[in-house]
Amino acid sequence: MRTVIREAGDSVALQGQQSDRAMRSCVRSSRALSPVLIPRLLSDGSRWGARRSLCCSPRGLAATAEGSSSLLPSQARVVICGGGIVGTSVAYHLAKLGWTEVVLLEQGRLGAGTTRLCAGIVSVAKPIFIESKMAHYSNALYEHLEEETGVKTGYVRTGSLCLAQNQDRFLSLKRLASRLKVLGISCNVIKPKEVTKLHPLVNIHDLVGALHLPGDAVVSPPDVSHALAVAAASHGVQIHERTSVNHVLVEKGHVTGVETDRGLIECEYFVNCAGQWAYELGQVSEVKVSVPLHGCEHFYLLTKPLQPPLQPNAPVVMDMDGRIYVRAWQGGILSGGFEKNPKPIFTEGRNQLEIQNMQEDWDHFEPMLSALLRRMPSLDSCEIHQLVNCPESFTPDMRCLMGETTGVHGYFVLAGMNSSGLSFAGGAGRYLAEWMTYGYPTDNVWPLDITRFGNLQSSRTFLRHRVMEVMPLLYELKVPRWDFQTGRQLRTSPLYDRLDAQGARWMEKHGFERAKYFVPPGKDLLALDQSKTFYKPDWFDIVGAEVKCCKEAVCVIDMSSFTKFELSSTGDQALELLQNLCANDLDVPVGHIVHTGMLNERGGYENDCSVVRISKNSFFIISPTDQQVRCWAWIKKHMPSDPQLHLEDVSWKYTALNLIGPRAMDVLSELSYVSMTPEHFPSLFCKEMSVGYANGIRVMSMTHTGEPGFMLYIPIEYALHVYNEVMSVGQKYGIRNAGYYALRSLRIEKFFAFWGQDLDTFTTPLECGREFRVKFDKDTDFIGRAALLKQRQEGVSRRFIMLVLEDHNAELDLWPWWGESIYRNGELAGVTTSSAYSYTLERHVCLGFVSPPPGAPPIITPDFINRGDYEVDIAGQMYPAKAKLYPFSSLFAQQRRRKDDMELSNFQGK
Repeated sequence: MRTVIREAGDSVALQGQQSDRAMRSCVRSSRALSPVLIPRLLSDGSRWGARRSLCCSPRGLAATAEGSSSLLPSQARVVICGGGIVGTSVAYHLAKLGWTEVVLLEQGRLGAGTTRLCAGIVSVAKPIFIESKMAHYSNALYEHLEEETGVKTGYVRTGSLCLAQNQDRFLSLKRLASRLKVLGISCNVIKPKEVTKLHPLVNIHDLVGALHLPGDAVVSPPDVSHALAVAAASHGVQIHERTSVNHVLVEKGHVTGVETDRGLIECEYFVNCAGQWAYELGQVSEVKVSVPLHGCEHFYLLTKPLQPPLQPNAPVVMDMDGRIYVRAWQGGILSGGFEKNPKPIFTEGRNQLEIQNMQEDWDHFEPMLSALLRRMPSLDSCEIHQLVNCPESFTPDMRCLMGETTGVHGYFVLAGMNSSGLSFAGGAGRYLAEWMTYGYPTDNVWPLDITRFGNLQSSRTFLRHRVMEVMPLLYELKVPRWDFQTGRQLRTSPLYDRLDAQGARWMEKHGFERAKYFVPPGKDLLALDQSKTFYKPDWFDIVGAEVKCCKEAVCVIDMSSFTKFELSSTGDQALELLQNLCANDLDVPVGHIVHTGMLNERGGYENDCSVVRISKNSFFIISPTDQQVRCWAWIKKHMPSDPQLHLEDVSWKYTALNLIGPRAMDVLSELSYVSMTPEHFPSLFCKEMSVGYANGIRVMSMTHTGEPGFMLYIPIEYALHVYNEVMSVGQKYGIRNAGYYALRSLRIEKFFAFWGQDLDTFTTPLECGREFRVKFDKDTDFIGRAALLKQRQEGVSRRFIMLVLEDHNAELDLWPWWGESIYRNGELAGVTTSSAYSYTLERHVCLGFVSPPPGAPPIITPDFINRGDYEVDIAGQMYPAKAKLYPFSSLFAQQRRRKDDMELSNFQGK
């Protein structure tokens, strides 16, 4: 393959020059030199790189858009910053929803940033449901955009091939196929020979299979962005190029205006779609907004036409094990990838208006070039056109940033596309426009919600290190329960070092280190850390022993990561606020604990929490770890401006220890000299007690698992002392440490739903069997009450159920993890949201939602659940399951054991 190198001083930037520059090129090894021209056109029939404004575009668009010479309006309803494909998509969808007085500002030229250089692939092969949904919508939008606007977009439905070089990758593709079928997206798991029929250049000698996605496509990103801008402008959106945002004005927590280099625009809403510069833009508002992303260089190769030329509709090839993708481009190919050693950029901040003068790096690209030649050996004789260096922005968890920020009302963000901006832009723009219009998007976008992050993820050092891990992970094989390795030990419990020394293996949640399980002495730590499988994991017996201890003796789990707030007032203001926010009744005696949801107007869960009435006018609120920012924002949003009402985040003030098991009461009784029996310490009750030498310990009779025990909320200065005392006294009762994997198994077998996994903003208490946690019997209004009363009268259209797998061998069969399809009577009925092995039932348990099939009555009844025959699809393999609306009794396993013993004794007596 002939390659090009750049000598010092040469410029390779694609800036739409009036004429192509000649470059020196060399041929690898001993091949002769040959002149190579820089291409201006990076897609079939498109105008990539043309520095073009709407004012000078064809089709007479000067009348519908504004150039840099036009006056800025002094007022607008919403100002969008960023004229790439994401910003124009937001403008397009706002206009479609009837918004007027919309202004889009671009510091350079429309589509002249990352949009101009991205590879142009639209694929639904994404790791989570919401991302595949967005890509599917984007594909449909781009397909019909040319018909709507008259602007050619270069849309070609090529399909794509996701290749698997090993069985684990093949299993991951089969799991993806099952998820895509739930969304109604066509896909086929195929054999290597079928790959050759679809793409003749692909070498299949090392493949075990592939996933064919016939609906995937390629487009010209600048032209799609241009078409969206044309459509938005035709609906009244004003577009101004060469206009930089200097400052976002905020007054009393609300956006009031935008200060630009060309004047001030007063506005109610601001949308940060600034791509690479979104982080810095967030820092220049009067109240700083955290937009955690960081840029990395991204390389791809362009070749001259092949002989014979590769057809434009040749499938896109994604060889994730080789870390490369390949698509047709002007008779040749375009090929890039996600290397193991990415190069972060712009850590020091903004240093250019448009993306230009990015340096090519052939040494850096060499591994991907080698992988390309292994996958398509016939390319060895082709001639390279150019190596393109295109910057992309990445987020700490590989998911884009979407939604309204917590500190500033009216400040929205859509950025950090992790090299999938083209695939996501259409769907993400639609969801954000819905969010701004209705107050919420029409789907669950929590995995993308910017409030999943806080200021703790805003460190530039953290972001630089994390994106160096994130970029390779895009194509890395990710088995269930993998963990990030960078940016760790950011938030830790005071017990971290003590637990680590005792064999804790760690995972991270919202920056907080949490123990997964504890490796007993003598176990091979390295083997456990490197254990990666879709089958039975190596930690199976370790977690089983921890679960057994929770049920028969006593275990300690450090749960300090929980979000903890204190709400207090001088009068009844705190109670009144919580009665309005919470579905359950908070007007309970002091010391009582209430499990409740905070609902939205649709009756869906905005938060799921436990609330303790500490005193008449003081409440302690406990929420999931990753709800810290979101829950705070929800409460503050509904808090009246009353100086007598005070909300404090006390998450850092308390260490939380969960003592689970029947001997927990013995341990605490011995440490406190107080009887802890149910007669003296009833369930869901809180007392402030002394434990050992420490005073002021909030002891609560709950464990979040359904097992007996207590939660201890300990002021951090006493944490180590209390832990040492508990472990010392607990020795005689068989105490041991346990982790979150044991907790997960216990809560799932007890049919406990968790927010963010099983519950979301579209799930109501009636749909998940929590009607008993709603104060229907009280004449007290609360957010969501009207929606729940209506739903109770009409019935629910989906229901949360428990599925216990049958004819499933945990030793040999693939495990369910989450996201598996649920079938009822042979028809798709829903998806699992959580799953775990139940050591009590000795079977796998899945939790999930089911709905009636199309054409059936839309209301679900208990009879509908109980009369169905259920199966769970695990990577294409169907396993029968028993469905329940209520948890199985642990007697189930005991009865089964007695039956097995009887059968064994009968057999031995024969």
